[in-house]
Amino acid sequence: EDLIAVTALYRPGPMDSIPKFIASKHNPQSVKYTDPALEPILSVTYGVMVYQEQVIDIFRTLGGYSLPQADNIRRAISKKKQAVIEAERQTFVHGDPERGICGAVANGVPEKAANEIYDQILDFASYAFNKAHAVCYAQVAYETAYLKCHYPREYMAALLTSEMSNQEKLLKYISCCKDMGIDVVQPSVNASQRSFSAREGKVVFGLGGIKNVGDSA
Repeated sequence: EDLIAVTALYRPGPMDSIPKFIASKHNPQSVKYTDPALEPILSVTYGVMVYQEQVIDIFRTLGGYSLPQADNIRRAISKKKQAVIEAERQTFVHGDPERGICGAVANGVPEKAANEIYDQILDFASYAFNKAHAVCYAQVAYETAYLKCHYPREYMAALLTSEMSNQEKLLKYISCCKDMGIDVVQPSVNASQRSFSAREGKVVFGLGGIKNVGDSA
């Protein structure tokens, strides 16, 4: 969950919430919710709104919106449609019988708290990130970090192979190998494959990465 949150927070806008997120993670007792109904939605991110799905959930759980209605408002906020945003405050707080929305007050949220929550949504929703995307990115980051930690030679060989046509990046990643204490063996017709390879605790230079030779030769 923390990796997912990092992926979503480390971008313009949400970055402003990082200090609060860190402080709340280290001191969960300090987390305060404007209304108790927010706790099941925001507890996973220590009381900080991080994901679009959380915004949608607040509209549904507190305001009584349907899933499509909540997503439509989330979309309007992210596109900064000011007229729609201001008009929707009344609906979120007091409901709209024509659309079948009961409103937060009818769900037991005090009017003052409902308005404060709506303000918080406006502050954040335009920058909110999709958690479904963040989960995918975090999983790739986790798996990549695991491979780099436990199979560093194989990992660096694969990374170098993926950049064989880019001399600048090859030099950068060969330098990274040295920083990691991994020897990169120079090209050899006896030892090298087309790709970079891990062999006897070292990375063997791939013939495909030789400047002015490579795959065409």
